[in-house]
Amino acid sequence: MKVAHFDCFSGISGDMTLAALISAGVDDAAIRAGLDSLGLPLKLKVEPTQRGSFAALSVHVEAEDDQPHRYLRDIEAILDRGRLTAGQKRLAQRIFRRLAEAEGKVHGTSLEEVHFHEVGALDSIADIVGSAIGLELLGVERFTARSVPTGQGTVKAAHGLMPIPAPATAELLKGIPLAFSSIKSELTTPTGAAILATVVSEWTDSPLMVIEHIGYGAGQKDFPQQANLLRLFVGSTVPQMETDGLWVVETNLDHLSAEVIGYAQERITKAGAVDVFTQPIQMKKQRPGVLLSALVPMDALAAVEQVIFEETGTLGLRRHFVQRHTMQRQSVTVDTRFGSVAGKLSWLEGGLRQFSPEYEDCARIARETGLPLRSILEEVKKAYEQGSR
Repeated sequence: MKVAHFDCFSGISGDMTLAALISAGVDDAAIRAGLDSLGLPLKLKVEPTQRGSFAALSVHVEAEDDQPHRYLRDIEAILDRGRLTAGQKRLAQRIFRRLAEAEGKVHGTSLEEVHFHEVGALDSIADIVGSAIGLELLGVERFTARSVPTGQGTVKAAHGLMPIPAPATAELLKGIPLAFSSIKSELTTPTGAAILATVVSEWTDSPLMVIEHIGYGAGQKDFPQQANLLRLFVGSTVPQMETDGLWVVETNLDHLSAEVIGYAQERITKAGAVDVFTQPIQMKKQRPGVLLSALVPMDALAAVEQVIFEETGTLGLRRHFVQRHTMQRQSVTVDTRFGSVAGKLSWLEGGLRQFSPEYEDCARIARETGLPLRSILEEVKKAYEQGSR
């Protein structure tokens, strides 16, 4: 599978994304042709540059400064008249709609009433549409990204001085892991955040991939502390493992009985946790306690945290994002003298292959027959091995 990874260690913007795509090998002539088809008075300029001591590309859109504020319908009309592929047009629409939803949430207005201020200017339209064209031309099936630094301080916007991250940027970054940066500047713009929120399916600082191309997109500012670059890794997945991301949610408990903690674990699992476990710990003032931990996918995070608060009464939770590598798996059914038993087959390509019987099925058979559970497990494994020959 062809994949790409946004290594946005210095943040991300629309022009940085566009420059990184061209640097990674996307044909800038194809991007120019798509932008020209929009019928707007703009010109894309691509130049080699340096940030820190590193070579990169920068893009600049030459366009008139004085532009009217545009609504989402105005943007969609511009996209409709362009000669873009269906995929390019659809991706550009999705990015603009993400921006409109964020702006609407921040200002308390509907999608139809949202004014695109800076993002509605010609240079921003070119950055977003050009990036949509480039992202499709890259031919990637899956995008990942590292945790996102936003910078510190304030930024001047159409609505006045705003804290960093700007309100729309913060809205777009909901559910996305952030990274600390001491740089007092806007590292991640609303456009950059919208691109990430639209295309990225996994957040990991260390992607499992074979790198084939690297693109370097330069930001407009040059920081003395670090190279202001967006790196775009393009390559393929490592075939023998699957990877995904999970949140670790944990809390220290010293005021609950074992029965209450056990019941909480049951509810946490039903709420969507992949795994729940406890460890004995020594807390302050030498009090013995329990560390309750849960591994949780992003879509179940809110529900799991709600259950932990309800069932434990804890005053606070800690959470951090982790990467998980797993063997490839599939469910199988084994015919035995006790009937059909479910199980799971896991493997690495060209390597290890193993079968695990389903505990609940084997425990049921053990209760019904009076045989030891370990004997049932062994017999089911043997039945699978004989049937797979």
